Amino acid sequence: MTTAAMVLPVLGLRITAGPLELRGVTDDLLGPLADLAIEGIHAPDAMPFSTPWTLAPAEELPRNLAQYYWGLRAAFSAAAWAATLAVFWEGELVGVQGMEARDYLVTRTAETGSWVGRGFQGHGIGTAMRQVVCAFAFDHLDAKYMLSGAFTDNPASLAVSRKVGYTENGWLRMARLGQPATQQRLALTADCLVRYEHELTVEGLPEFRRSIGLTAS
Repeated sequence: MTTAAMVLPVLGLRITAGPLELRGVTDDLLGPLADLAIEGIHAPDAMPFSTPWTLAPAEELPRNLAQYYWGLRAAFSAAAWAATLAVFWEGELVGVQGMEARDYLVTRTAETGSWVGRGFQGHGIGTAMRQVVCAFAFDHLDAKYMLSGAFTDNPASLAVSRKVGYTENGWLRMARLGQPATQQRLALTADCLVRYEHELTVEGLPEFRRSIGLTAS
């Protein structure tokens, strides 16, 4: 019988490294992720995201979150794809680590984005999950560059990037909540990656590689 992971292999992707596990955001994870987001991701007077989705009322956030991830699935193609992975730390759901790419077969470049529930912040989890997803991209998806960005008033995210090995790569002036804000751009190459202490084990790799236009091996 055809399964959802067979149709969209990102749902069957699973990356483990020590206490960390990243796996595709399947429908059964949408409710728990919404509950985690409702509990809080950032301080009330901060906005680390270019799209301020966390400002939605608690009763609307589960639907908004589900529609967003469903939309990423619906738009998935080799030309423009997003790998959105739920993050578990010692078996407990803690957040989401994603990466997106456009024209990947030409550029071999993807951009990371993530969030971690406030109750799990400050323990090195954000750094570990970024290290793991970057190592996955370099070692298993033939990536040449990984990009990221964070507003200059988000020192925690910028600190994670520095720990992982990113270097500054310009900046963007953006509108945020009706006000101008500066986003620091960052770039990473494989030789600069500060690797996680645990080796990666990947399930569903050949199928995912084929789904983004790469050969299975």
